[in-house]
Amino acid sequence: MRNKASPSEYLAFLSIKYEVNPDKFFYAIISACEKGKSTCGNLSVECRGKQKNKIILLITKGEKVVAQFPIPEEFLMEKNNPIKEIRKANLFHRYPIIKDDKPHSFQIGDLRMGMKKVNLKAKVLEIAKPTLVFTRFGNYASVTNALIADETGTIKLCLWNEQIDSIAIGDTVQIENGSTSAFRGEKQLRIGRKGVLRNIET
Repeated sequence: MRNKASPSEYLAFLSIKYEVNPDKFFYAIISACEKGKSTCGNLSVECRGKQKNKIILLITKGEKVVAQFPIPEEFLMEKNNPIKEIRKANLFHRYPIIKDDKPHSFQIGDLRMGMKKVNLKAKVLEIAKPTLVFTRFGNYASVTNALIADETGTIKLCLWNEQIDSIAIGDTVQIENGSTSAFRGEKQLRIGRKGVLRNIET
């Protein structure tokens, strides 16, 4: 009798078959369980209810049902992405492994603490007055937060020095290679040294 695949193994298989990034897939599942529905690449993920300590997931591609199955609630509490861990173990060597070390596009509603390599497009709603701070590098710098939004929500974007003057209220901006963190318990989006912030045409 063939051993039944675990939820992590099955989701890892789906992420390879449908060419979706495992991080984005995992966050889409979490988002669907919180909000009822989310998307990931060409897949839609929907929470169809709960049975005991399990959540029923429905995954579709367009009008086609890809899968419907239960996952344990503790799956969503995993510190490390179990889908990525299974893929790292290379258990599905029959399928081509997709490189997922490049940044991927997200919407604000998909963002969670500790995410990296985030690409995001949003509109600037507010820019707070900059504050002068003394940094750990022994120099002064200007820092502020901008409130940005898309159709899924809002988040504060941390801006430093020349980044502050590079955008204005009402601009649509493209953020590349950003990361999320917490400041005083509030989720923030940061650009960092390797990230890019630029205005784009709407």
